[in-house]
Amino acid sequence: MAAPIVAVIIFLVMFALIITDKIERHYVTLGSGALTLIAVFGICLRSGEAVMNTLNFKQIFTAEFWKVSGQAEESTSGINWATIIFIAGMMVMVEGMAKAGFFRWLCMTIAKIVHYQVVPIFVTFMIMSAVLSMFIDSITVILFLAAVTIELAKLLKFNPIPMILSEVFCANLGGSATMCGDPPNIIIGTSLGYTFADFLTNTGMIAGISLIATLIYFYLIFHKELKKNTVEIDASTLPTPRSAITNMKDFIVSSIIFACAVVLLITHASTGLTVATIGLGIAVITLIANLKDIPKILKGVDYKTLLFFIGLFIVVGGLEETGVLEVIASFIEKVSGGNIIVMIAIILWVSAIASAFVDNIPFAATMVPVIKGLAAANPALPNLLPVLAWTLSMGTDIGGSATPIGASANVVGTSVAAKEGYPVSWGKYCKSAAPATIIVLVISMICIVIRYKTELGL
Repeated sequence: MAAPIVAVIIFLVMFALIITDKIERHYVTLGSGALTLIAVFGICLRSGEAVMNTLNFKQIFTAEFWKVSGQAEESTSGINWATIIFIAGMMVMVEGMAKAGFFRWLCMTIAKIVHYQVVPIFVTFMIMSAVLSMFIDSITVILFLAAVTIELAKLLKFNPIPMILSEVFCANLGGSATMCGDPPNIIIGTSLGYTFADFLTNTGMIAGISLIATLIYFYLIFHKELKKNTVEIDASTLPTPRSAITNMKDFIVSSIIFACAVVLLITHASTGLTVATIGLGIAVITLIANLKDIPKILKGVDYKTLLFFIGLFIVVGGLEETGVLEVIASFIEKVSGGNIIVMIAIILWVSAIASAFVDNIPFAATMVPVIKGLAAANPALPNLLPVLAWTLSMGTDIGGSATPIGASANVVGTSVAAKEGYPVSWGKYCKSAAPATIIVLVISMICIVIRYKTELGL
């Protein structure tokens, strides 16, 4: 009995420390992971097998980890090394693209295409934010997009805050559309064996419909403010897209590597290549193409996030090994009274509300075993698990958009704006983002119920 209690205490303390943000979050999860291994597995359970299951090193040395034949197998519990390797590989690729000036070139090119008109820039940058975030980490997307937005705002004399807030929201929305778009999706996909195409045809459909509503919503509330004080400016005085490219050869190579990554992700269900193989392969190719800049690229990788994931998976593994997550699944089943619609609503809205105030990554990692338990408790609905997975994905990805601290992209976007002299208060942020979040969640709920009524037994 002591093991589940200790595991829950460690988990709650970890969550509290992450929320307070007093200690860097990778230190928090790694310390909590070490406590789980020692206190839960060592002292309470005295189980070396539980330690090995959670560390999960043996997974890396299996053929199925790198290439699968037929339907992908579900990941075992513990550290999800496929997620770690894939994210690390994409980080290396993005560093190579950033070094070549790819992102700034893209922003300036689109601004030039719409003749530097503020409202068209506003709309196209929202769409670009969503599309890029389908394939690239939203933090990177917002980091460069916000910087270019502020640069254009100073030249064209408009307030960049509405545009940055809209870009942040669309980045989170675009990230929900694919398996590699947002960390919770990577965790869900690699844990349950879903592919890029699975996400694109399910959450991607919901995100596409929501994007249309989002564009209309932000246009209606911000277009008048964006038009204030704007000035006509001679385009010849503005920096050219070409000036953003630091090295043409590196730019072409990084663009080709990015295109290859997209193709491999889209086709990995048919090729059998896992996301771990794709991530590692893309990283190796990027480093080979940038031999002289390998130290600079490797230095730019966000190792703190990777360590954060490792510690997190260990703590969640402690909850799984001690049966805590089964209890949570049973509780949701009991509260819903067996009503699948209520169950879907609970997962969607609780995930969204929680993700608005706490990091959505640990929440998603915690909920994956829970939805597996819920699906197992309803054998009459064999296709329930994927529906719950899409629900969890939309809830965690979109809920984080509601507040300035709900997702990493939000923090980055508002920080870049504040650094350049455009501070964003909680009130200003939530006034536009919270209603948009509710709109997308309602659309998600309607889409899930209508599209999956057969899988839900309706």
